[in-house]
Amino acid sequence: MAETKLSTHTNEALFLRDKNLVEDVMGKMSFTDAMFYHIMGVAPSAGQRAILDAVLVTLMEHGFTPSAIAARMTYLSAPEAMQSAVAAGLLSVASQFIGTMENAAKVLEDIANDPNGQDTACQRIVQQHLDSGNHMPGFGHHLHRPDDPRTPKLFEIAMAHDEIDKRPIAMMQSLGQHVDQIYGKHLTINATGATAAVLMGAAVPVRIMRGFAVISRAAGLVAHVMEEQQNPAGRHIWDLVDNNIPYTGNALIKPAP
Repeated sequence: MAETKLSTHTNEALFLRDKNLVEDVMGKMSFTDAMFYHIMGVAPSAGQRAILDAVLVTLMEHGFTPSAIAARMTYLSAPEAMQSAVAAGLLSVASQFIGTMENAAKVLEDIANDPNGQDTACQRIVQQHLDSGNHMPGFGHHLHRPDDPRTPKLFEIAMAHDEIDKRPIAMMQSLGQHVDQIYGKHLTINATGATAAVLMGAAVPVRIMRGFAVISRAAGLVAHVMEEQQNPAGRHIWDLVDNNIPYTGNALIKPAP
């Protein structure tokens, strides 16, 4: 039989898991605390709270990336439904943009579970990605070179709290050393790679990590919708595509007389 532990209510009260929403949550728990408690079933420690706050801020805004463009274009089409614009943008939180910490965390899990040890696992994984031509999850950035400035800050926040497991950070840093050695060049540990390490250290399951990216990016997309209301860019984006993506078919070729 299906069941839930997430919420219930009576005529007099509403409950978030086992807490009375009015008496125990409202005015007493921050959004981060209530969110973590609702998802994980336990209140966050000070370290978990600090990491989640930092991750949510880090992932909230990345400029005119595919998720923001999708949101703005959808708002252009349906300005009466802001939620549709935000939903359209959230569909882009996936394995290539924003949600890539899940891919990086799976690599860290692979390293942690390798019976041959961390160094051997790192070398194996990096070599496999190089040989296959696949992107190395958690590494590289087209703008932040030589290093992503967000990464050391996320690590610093995690390292400041004793209850946070530091081993995922050490694994990510070791992986970075092997990436540089095997690729023959420096590739920064990017923000999503760092996010994978600190969330793993905060005991967040790999399979749910992308959910925090969804929550964070929703706030950023609301900001994009509000700016679209005040200073529209959607039509300009459409015009850029229309003027710069040429038609190369045969429809406009006049037939020979």
